[in-house]
Amino acid sequence: MLLIYCPYCQEERSELEFRGAGDAHIARPTNIASISDEEFEEYFFLRDNPKGLIFERWRHMHGCGRFFNAARDTVSDKFIMTYKAGEPKPDIGAAAEPHAPVETYEAVEGEAQ
Repeated sequence: MLLIYCPYCQEERSELEFRGAGDAHIARPTNIASISDEEFEEYFFLRDNPKGLIFERWRHMHGCGRFFNAARDTVSDKFIMTYKAGEPKPDIGAAAEPHAPVETYEAVEGEAQ
């Protein structure tokens, strides 16, 4: 089980109390009715799926109910840090540990004897 730190409640709680709410720090259109279909598609549906450090929005559903941001490593699923919504994106790129390539079944399938 993962423990996630809520920056509002100021305590770690079970992952079952939280829900992911997508990417953090997205530039939202000021007037969404005036953008083109292509711009709407890019804003609403298209997201990067990087391996490593990402910034996400989370909500403490079964606690304070508030949204907050988190820096998380997608390979280890480790939360690097959490911080209140509205706070600037922290510069923690150097703090995230680089990962070796993930070994998949397909990559080692021919090596079995």
